[in-house]
Amino acid sequence: MDSSLLFAFTKRTLDIIGALVLLILTSPLYLIIGFFYLFGESKGPLLFKQIRIGKNGKKFYIYKFRSMVVNAEEKLISDKNLYKKYLNNNYKLEPHEDPRITRLGRFLRKTSLDEIPQFINVLKGEMSLVGPRPVVEEELIEYGAKVSHFLSVKPGITGYWQVNGRSNVGYPERVDIELFYVYNQSLRLDIIILLKTVLSVITKKGAF
Repeated sequence: MDSSLLFAFTKRTLDIIGALVLLILTSPLYLIIGFFYLFGESKGPLLFKQIRIGKNGKKFYIYKFRSMVVNAEEKLISDKNLYKKYLNNNYKLEPHEDPRITRLGRFLRKTSLDEIPQFINVLKGEMSLVGPRPVVEEELIEYGAKVSHFLSVKPGITGYWQVNGRSNVGYPERVDIELFYVYNQSLRLDIIILLKTVLSVITKKGAF
């Protein structure tokens, strides 16, 4: 078997096994976290879905535990100054100034618990455990002439950017970090990233 095909087969097999095991282990959290969505500012759907760009430019819905109010996008866009700051700040806002994020949401983001439903995306084949972080369509412009390279692999729940600063590293530096993985992907690198991800989650480094 060709080495690239062997890598793809092995990676997909590990994705399926890993996602299944982790979904089973984290299944009680759906009930525990879901309880807090029954009342208060978090009241509403448990899951949040948003269109992201996947491999070869294919669009898909990414799943997360909802960390924002129900009408989050409308609330952001209605404040023109804040929305402009959001665009100029790598599509992010500081937690204390973001009117969309709930108190529960801040906790979920800080602990990375909001990412758990993405194991569903992995099982569906839309994402991998490790890969470049999936972006919204507006962010593709940041990759310029190398956008096809960025989109040549499946996006991941975690990746090289995640363990090298995450939200502390914005564009254009993020482009180089994400493309490093694309050009150097291997099972060895995936294992290193997964181990470093555990450490990053524990230390909450770069998470907000």
